[in-house]
Amino acid sequence: MTAAIQMPTHFAGATSRPAGEPSTHLRLTRRGRAVLTTLAAVPLVVGAFLFAVNGGGAIATGSSTHTQFAYVTVHSGQSLWSIAEKVAPSADPRDVIADIVSLNQLQSAVVTPGQRIAIPAQYSTGQ
Repeated sequence: MTAAIQMPTHFAGATSRPAGEPSTHLRLTRRGRAVLTTLAAVPLVVGAFLFAVNGGGAIATGSSTHTQFAYVTVHSGQSLWSIAEKVAPSADPRDVIADIVSLNQLQSAVVTPGQRIAIPAQYSTGQ
């Protein structure tokens, strides 16, 4: 007499799947989402901290640099054009005027008698 042993075809909780479907399905738990969020946020926090500590590289130094400018006092009848031609005869007066206006932070190219104007260093040697 032969005894036939039957093997169970289904284990407790197991389901049968068709051959084309994946065998596992990833479920992200609440704890897993917290860990994933933390792992994604750590490099951002470290980068922000390093940027804040370094400050971008603009550091004030204790040494001061003194730039010497030549100054011209505007006389009656003078304009920036005439000053530009006198200070830099070989340069284009429009460029010289633009540099003078920028250096002195003038609102326009209009000057008044008695006004003291700083001349940019590259033009002060031609005076």
